Amino acid sequence: MPIHDQGYRRYVGRRIPLGRAWAVIAAAGIRAVLSRRRFIGLLILAWIPFVVRAVQFYFSANLPQAAFLAPTAETFREFLDQQQIFVFFITVSVGAGLIANDRRANALQIYLSKPLSRWEYVFGKLAILMAFLLLVTWVPAIALLIVQVLFAGNFSFFRANLYLFPAITLFSLIEVIMVAASMLALSSLSNSSRYVSILYAALIFFTPALFGVLRVVTGSSAMSLMSFPANLRQVGNAIFRLPLPYDTPWGLSLLMIVGLIAGSGLILERRVRGVEVVV
Repeated sequence: MPIHDQGYRRYVGRRIPLGRAWAVIAAAGIRAVLSRRRFIGLLILAWIPFVVRAVQFYFSANLPQAAFLAPTAETFREFLDQQQIFVFFITVSVGAGLIANDRRANALQIYLSKPLSRWEYVFGKLAILMAFLLLVTWVPAIALLIVQVLFAGNFSFFRANLYLFPAITLFSLIEVIMVAASMLALSSLSNSSRYVSILYAALIFFTPALFGVLRVVTGSSAMSLMSFPANLRQVGNAIFRLPLPYDTPWGLSLLMIVGLIAGSGLILERRVRGVEVVV
C-alpha cells in the first residue's frame, strides 16, 4: 500500500485558551447526566415545591380571603429548607461517581496526561454537581421572588425585603459549595460510587442523629456544631435575619462549614494525582 506524506502540517483546529479546560469536562459531564431519564424525572420532581409556592403566591395576591398565604422572608427560607431532600438525592445521583468512576477505570492518568492541571479537573467535576444543585436551590428561589412581583403587580414586597436576593444567593452558594466539595472529596476516596453514597449519607444523617441524642441528654443545643446540617441551618437563619434555632454562635457554625470545605480541598489535593504510588 502506498504511504502518503506524513510531514509537518500546521494545526488548523480551534485552540482553547489555557485555564479553560475545566469547561470541557463540565459540559461533557452535564450532557451525560441529562441523558439519564430517571434524573430528568428527579429534576421535574424537585420543581414541584416551586409550583406549589407559586400557586400560594397567586391566591394570596388575588383572593382577599387567602391573605394569610402572603409570603414573608421566612417563606423563602422555608422553601430552601424544603429543597434539601432534593439536594441530597441529586448529590448522590450525580456526585458519587464523579471521581470514583474515573479511579475505577484508571482514567485519572489519561486526564492528567493532557494539558490539564489537577485543579482544572477538580473544578470541572465540581461545576457539574454545582450546576444541578443551583438548579434546584438558587434558580427556583429567585424565580419565586420574580413570581411574587408579577402576581402582586407591584414592587412593595421586594422593596421591603431588598436583602432577600443577596440572602438567597449567599445561602445557596454556601450550601452548594459545602455539599459539592464534601461529596467530591468522598468520591476521590473510593472506586465504588455505592460506597461513596453510603459515606455521604452517614455524614448527612449520622451527625444530626448524634447531635439529637446529645441534645436530649444535656438539655442544650450547644453541641449543634457537630452536625453539618445544623450548622447550615444556623447560618441560613442568620443570613435571612431570622431567630437562631441553636445556642451556638452562627459564626462558629460558619467556621465549621469553612473547615469542611477546606478539609475537602485538602483530600482532593492528595487524592487527585496522575500516578498513585503504593508503599
